[in-house]
Amino acid sequence: MTDIPARVSALDWDRLGADMDRWGAAATGPVLTAEECRSLIAAYPDDARYRSTVVMARHGFGSGQYRYFAYPLPPLVAALREALYPRLAALANAWAERLGEPARYPGRLADWLAECHAAGQTRPTPLILRYGPGDYNCLHQDLYGEHVFPLQAAFLLSEPGRDFIGGEFVLTEQRPRMQSRAEVVGLTQGEAVIFPVNRRPVQGSRGIYRTAMRHGVSRLHSGERYTLGIILHDAA
Repeated sequence: MTDIPARVSALDWDRLGADMDRWGAAATGPVLTAEECRSLIAAYPDDARYRSTVVMARHGFGSGQYRYFAYPLPPLVAALREALYPRLAALANAWAERLGEPARYPGRLADWLAECHAAGQTRPTPLILRYGPGDYNCLHQDLYGEHVFPLQAAFLLSEPGRDFIGGEFVLTEQRPRMQSRAEVVGLTQGEAVIFPVNRRPVQGSRGIYRTAMRHGVSRLHSGERYTLGIILHDAA
């Protein structure tokens, strides 16, 4: 996994930041190889890798299943988390400043996780989600405790059109005194979408205001769809 930092660094971060500011989400272009995607999918049944499994229908979350990785994370997952964090921390700090919030995020993932763990948030949150025909994910926010990192990434592991049809990533934005706005992000295999966990700053005619964000996945029409979620705060 030694080249994961180079792949992440080589992304067009100026364009990604501009898309995040304008639309609230940004597609990275391919980051993972097809082989890496297939290896993560193939390991989904390996119980030893995971700390818990959630059947969404049991909790009213939608339909489908997801599994949270246990520590130590698989090398590929750990490398992605480590490489993405500093880039996203810079954007998170810029957003916090625009919103007038005191929170600032350290430059290293280890320092941020130390803050989470000191607050009792010690359970890892990276996960793999699996959808079959008719499955979907209700609009939600991934909030697991007091310490919340405001950005996250989701990597599409399956190949659209071949492995599945339907199942689009959906993001909604609740704007003050306005109707909500929806954003649908189409991804290729190995590509990630970066998006807010909770809220983001938006430039209005009278200054900066906050919008509340939620994300989900539309109904899968056929096949199987797997996604790797990289969440950067641990859970209580």
